Amino acid sequence: MSNEELLRRHDAGGRARVAEAAAGLAAVPSLHVAVLTCMDCRIDEHALFGLEPGDVHVLRNAGGVVTDDVVRSLAISQRKLGTREVLIVAHTRCGMSTFTDDEFTEELAQHAGQVPSWRPQAFDDPATNVRRGMTRLRTDPFLPAEMQVRGFVLDIETFTLTEATTPA
Repeated sequence: MSNEELLRRHDAGGRARVAEAAAGLAAVPSLHVAVLTCMDCRIDEHALFGLEPGDVHVLRNAGGVVTDDVVRSLAISQRKLGTREVLIVAHTRCGMSTFTDDEFTEELAQHAGQVPSWRPQAFDDPATNVRRGMTRLRTDPFLPAEMQVRGFVLDIETFTLTEATTPA
């Protein structure tokens, strides 16, 4: 599918459906929750959690990794838009476990002639990635200390969630 196909779908009714669903919704999510998950196209967080438009803030990136930009978005979500809880959801068979940071950085350097200013943050184990993210959020000085953070690994075949716990 191309960009043109997406734009055609937008004009063929997508815009009207979204406008109807979003009519009257506030920017403050009704459940006061932000969800961070992987950008993997197999994950539909709205279907997975039975969500409706306006329920939560959704942040997605490669691996569902807590990056500086995720912290920036969560600081705004928490301090300006009323969220109080964060759910981190990584998944099994994630593409981020198929390479290392060094391998991908070298691949980019070979292609572009320079290394990126950022790290890919690849990982071997999604549960470890979730626990690291939870720890980072709980200790970040820009996020409220009372914020609740939970993390899960989604089995991409059964869509079962397993909680990844860390010491409090």
